[in-house]
Amino acid sequence: MRSQRYLIFTDLDGTLLDHDTYSFEAALETLNKLHLQGHFVMPCTSKTLEEVVQIRGEVGLTTPFIVENGAALVVPKDFFPSLPPGMTEVEDYYFKSFTKNSDYWVSLLNQHASNFADLYQGFSQMSLQQIIQYTGLSEDAAELASKRRFGEPVKWFGDEQSKAEFVATMTAAGANILHGGRFMHVSGDCDKGSALIATTQLFERICDDYDFTSIALGDSGNDIAMLEAADIAVLIKSPAHPFPTITKTQNIYLSTQYGPKGWAEILEQLIFST
Repeated sequence: MRSQRYLIFTDLDGTLLDHDTYSFEAALETLNKLHLQGHFVMPCTSKTLEEVVQIRGEVGLTTPFIVENGAALVVPKDFFPSLPPGMTEVEDYYFKSFTKNSDYWVSLLNQHASNFADLYQGFSQMSLQQIIQYTGLSEDAAELASKRRFGEPVKWFGDEQSKAEFVATMTAAGANILHGGRFMHVSGDCDKGSALIATTQLFERICDDYDFTSIALGDSGNDIAMLEAADIAVLIKSPAHPFPTITKTQNIYLSTQYGPKGWAEILEQLIFST
């Protein structure tokens, strides 16, 4: 008989990590229980490779992860018994990218968004102190956040009408715009949902002695594709904005608590209450 395992795809900021303090302490007990039962908790985040590597170490995760809003799937070399199909080796990881690198998207902004130059600032234009100011990160964490490989986060200062015009302009130029909790993300035709599907298919291909159910947890607009692609969607309550609006109509859960408390609340209900 095949064993049941959960593939748990989790946003970080505002979901597994507290929106203001970036603490995951409230979710730690549930994380440990999931690990002991053999379920797979995988960050699916707008964060960079370097940021996730550090957070994984602190949280105690050894699983694959998805970076920069679905731009790439990263698998530790010791996780699967051999090189996963369609992936390449990059240092200590197997790597599969789904979009062009950051330089391309910065160049596209320079070419097409000059009319909006006074209304936004991209990560590549920010000093380390500005990244700290906009994110609340420590200096070391902000340094890791600056190491973008695949897209350009944008801090928007204009009004909503100008934002809509900016989004329309960049979309027409070939970019995909995702709205996160703090930034808009200018990148390619990739998202957390497509990366979730690719990761689930990889697990099903390699670990064929398990039946997998995917759970996605997120709190903001850049999580919508991931929430809709998963078997089960968990919307985490945020102190900064309303729940994201999704079209999925079944297997949806809304937390009553914020961030990691809400994360633990719903997973305890789904997996450990029966």
